[in-house]
Amino acid sequence: MAAVRTQIYLTTEQRERLDEVGRREGKPLAELVRAAVDDYLAHAAPDAQSALDATFGAVPDLVVPSRDEWNRA
Repeated sequence: MAAVRTQIYLTTEQRERLDEVGRREGKPLAELVRAAVDDYLAHAAPDAQSALDATFGAVPDLVVPSRDEWNRA
């Protein structure tokens, strides 16, 4: 895994809690931070333009009803 060195600032409480989790799980701080970032990114809202780009043309046979049909319902 290629990594890029990144410096962050944590509150004293965040660092103490991460240190405790690291001791308990036997994991280094960097691994805990990377896992937290991965979890955040997995649940972050997607960019609307990226979502549109990724799905453009996904249903080429879609027939959209005319406005008259919408008004009848």
